[in-house]
Parts: sequence; structure tokens; C-alpha cells
Amino acid sequence: MSAIAFCKFHGFGNDYIVIESTDIPDDTDRADLSRAICDRHKGAGADGIAVLTRLEDGEADFHCEIINPDGSYAGFSGNGTRCAVAYLYFKELWQSPELRLLMRTGVKKFSMIGSGPRGHYQFEAEIGKPAFHSDLVPVATREPAESVVDHPVTVLKRTFLVSGVNVGNPVACIFVNEFDPEWRIYGRELETHPAFPEKANIVFVKVLDRENIEIRIWERAAGETAASGTCASGAAVLSSFTDRTERNVSVRSAGGTTKVQWQNDNEILITGSADLAYCGEWPI
Repeated sequence: MSAIAFCKFHGFGNDYIVIESTDIPDDTDRADLSRAICDRHKGAGADGIAVLTRLEDGEADFHCEIINPDGSYAGFSGNGTRCAVAYLYFKELWQSPELRLLMRTGVKKFSMIGSGPRGHYQFEAEIGKPAFHSDLVPVATREPAESVVDHPVTVLKRTFLVSGVNVGNPVACIFVNEFDPEWRIYGRELETHPAFPEKANIVFVKVLDRENIEIRIWERAAGETAASGTCASGAAVLSSFTDRTERNVSVRSAGGTTKVQWQNDNEILITGSADLAYCGEWPI
């Protein structure tokens, strides 16, 4: 029996299985692989897989494909890519303190800013510029809009005021004074609402002060997650965009705190950790 080698990393509890593309047989359906290996009862369990391919030349050093637990492909994942980059250092496939990673949504730049015991790293990542236009998030509005702020969306006989941004993935934020005990139920319904043609990451945001927010995450194609780089980024950017916070924000989630800086040049810089859980082999 043959097997696919992998390592599982997590960023604040948001876990990803990292695999080198050369270890995956050519006839393997990667969507099926992700569904199977990410299953938390029958597989290794994860919020997605990250498949890495070394690039010999061009604008990036490696290509990374993020596949969700339901087999769909993601344009970007803040924690997923950080786990992938950590794998490259852990396996000693990369030594430079900076790395360029090509995603479906473009090149993301990573810098290692700290490390602990082998397998535990901290990175800064420049992930690109936010898009606010309704067509780019996307959000289905009656007329195209330059930005989507407090757009009413009704689910289960309750109307939520939703603000949207695309930070590599569509993020829809609902600002709240307190977290509803049933936020998961509403998050599940909102994710697939017709208002979001490509579905959306649903984030409930509680502003603590001008530099700190707390979030609850219902992630597109993955469900509840302890953390999410894109959701943290989207929540921080929208908090600043709506003048609830400054542009430098600490984002607290169940898994930990992600630091997000929406820089003056419009680039988003996020800081967070990636930690090894274990390595293994998946039989095929």
C-alpha cells in the first residue's frame, strides 16, 4: 500500500494538512483527498489542506493551493498559507527569512519574525489590498456599490446589517454589542444566502476599543473555526473602514490573537503563529 506524506500545522487552532504536490499521485482527485483526510471522525481532521509546489523561476518561490474540507478551492487562507510556509522551514526546504507564495489571488509575501522549538514559528505576511466594491466582494446589491456597509440580509426571520470586503476571500461582518448564543446557526444560514453569490465567511465582530476587537467565525466551506487569517483581516479592515477602530488592530478569536495592520499604502499586514501538530502518512 502506498501513502501520501503530510504534516499538520495549526495557526491559533485553525489547522491545515500540508502536502507536497510531488507526493500526490497524478491520478489522485485532490478534492476527494481533501474531503477524506480533513474528516474529523474518519480522517486526520483539518480545516483544509495546503498543497505546495516549488517554482523554479518567476514572481514566487512556491505555489500553494488551498482546498477546503468540502473539496472546494479557496483563493487564499491566512492561516493555511502560514502553515504551509512553516512546513517549508520545518522540512528545511527553505532557509531565507523571506518567502514569496503564489496563490490563486496573487503573490503573498512572508517574513519569519520569530521561532521557538523546531516546528513553531511566527510570521508577518503581506497579503494584498482589500476590495470593497459590491461586485468584487461579491455581495448582490440592488445597484452596484463602491462599498457595502450595513446591508440588510434576512435569515430565519431576523435581519442582520452586513458589511463586506474581499481580502482574498469574501468576508461578511456583522458588528454586535454581544455575541448571540446562537451565532453559529445564523452563521450557517448567512454563509449560503443568495446575497453572497460565492458564499462568504461570516464574522461576528465585537469592538472592544480603538485597537482591539473580538470575533466569532463561521468560515466558508469549513464551518466554525477557532481562528482565520482572512476573517481576522476582513474584520480589522472593516472596523477601521467604518471608523470603529484605528488601522492597527489586535483581533481576538477563540484560538488566539492575530495582529492586523491596514497600512497607508492599502496593503494588509498580518502577524501570527504556525505550530506543528504532527506528521504522518495517509494511505491510498
